[in-house]
Amino acid sequence: MGIKSLIINPGSTSTKIGVFEDETLLFEETLRHTTEEISQFATIVDQKDFRKKIITDLLASKNFDMKSLNMVVGRGGMLKPIPGGTYAVTDDLLHDLVIGKQGQHASNLGGILAREIGDSLGIPSFIVDPVVVDELAPVARFSGVPELPRTSVFHALNQKAVAKRYAKEIGKPYESLRLIVVHMGGGVSVGAHLNGKVVDVFNALDGDGAFSPERAGAVPSGALIKMCFSGKYTEKEVYSKIVGKGGFNAYLGTNDMREVTKRANEGDEAAKAAKEAFLYQVSKNIGSMACVLEGKVDQIILTGGIAYGKDVCESIEKRCGFIAPFTVYPGEDELLALAQGGLRVLRGEEEAKQY
Repeated sequence: MGIKSLIINPGSTSTKIGVFEDETLLFEETLRHTTEEISQFATIVDQKDFRKKIITDLLASKNFDMKSLNMVVGRGGMLKPIPGGTYAVTDDLLHDLVIGKQGQHASNLGGILAREIGDSLGIPSFIVDPVVVDELAPVARFSGVPELPRTSVFHALNQKAVAKRYAKEIGKPYESLRLIVVHMGGGVSVGAHLNGKVVDVFNALDGDGAFSPERAGAVPSGALIKMCFSGKYTEKEVYSKIVGKGGFNAYLGTNDMREVTKRANEGDEAAKAAKEAFLYQVSKNIGSMACVLEGKVDQIILTGGIAYGKDVCESIEKRCGFIAPFTVYPGEDELLALAQGGLRVLRGEEEAKQY
């Protein structure tokens, strides 16, 4: 008899759910929410009952017996910085999701809904590798300004999932490997995985590394300060230049790498230059992480939606292939990654961490 799990991944305007038996997806649905539906709630937490009802209604419409479930796993939210792993949704963890320890975000609902549904069925609830996973080495936190330490904000769920997938495929413990993992999606994060921990990573949100389809990455600090005090922009407008309207959006007016590639292939010089700069910057990030690992790198792993581009992967490998061999896992299967995190606990492969 397999282990059945309900996986919940809430977004700002959608709730994606999946039902698995072991690692086999039985079905998945993305439940869309209109602006009108969401705007009636004052806070993220206020949406809980609304989202729970549409989940349970969907399962009922598929004649799925919720009593057959063995666990519920939700996307982790904006908790305090924590090491990677699968966490039981304890009272303390639930409290910090409800108050939004590091901010209000739809992903906070993942653990909240998992706990409530799990408790109603008498089964365990978990979260797995939230974006606040922080395993940075002390030396990696220095920025040059004591008030502005470097922080760990990255695609922890997918980075950890593909690193563990690679380890399993080669028959070695993840904790024994030295890996560089490159996630390329709306944001880009490049992490150094050393003995099971991401000891350094470029902040994928608002201040580090390569630019991406929607984010500026690292920018010249002095010029940014002058922009902030120029009187031309509000704080919100400047931040949107860094997050949301940065990167390819700023240079080319699109956040779709397929569109960038199409335009570049059709002779658009601006698209060609921006794409080359993106590949150049990602490659520099990989080189930096190779130095973190003292040049001893077992494998470089490319993942995320942009990794579907064969030319993108080939270009990066051309620049960085001297460092280590490459493996490509395109896309980002978050539902499976969440299910696998719970399965490792129920199978006794690892213990659930306590928040």
